[in-house]
Amino acid sequence: MPTRRMNKTIAGYHILMIMSAVDFKFSLEEDKIIREYIFQEFPFQVSLDREMEVISHLKHDEWHQHFHQCIDDFYDDSTEEERNGILKFALYLAKADDIITAEENEYLQFLFSAWDHHSE
Repeated sequence: MPTRRMNKTIAGYHILMIMSAVDFKFSLEEDKIIREYIFQEFPFQVSLDREMEVISHLKHDEWHQHFHQCIDDFYDDSTEEERNGILKFALYLAKADDIITAEENEYLQFLFSAWDHHSE
């Protein structure tokens, strides 16, 4: 699947959707966190059908590469404060069901270390 450049808001949505999928469970609490992100980041009603289609067509073995692209795209368009905000959303998402799985931890660590590397 060819990749396209995403703005930070869309990249953030993809980051959170992948984070919610890595444990193969989707809880009501995770949905609430993603909805809050959408509410805060999109000042007007927006259809995310295209984005959901892109995400849903990813094979499991493509998640990590797509996640990496999203991290880079978000970083390119964001301030440190905005990056800290998406990190908080990702952490809340991982903790939403009171269990941080090994997969969620792996993606969180990847997210934290990728941006830590950029700041060096």
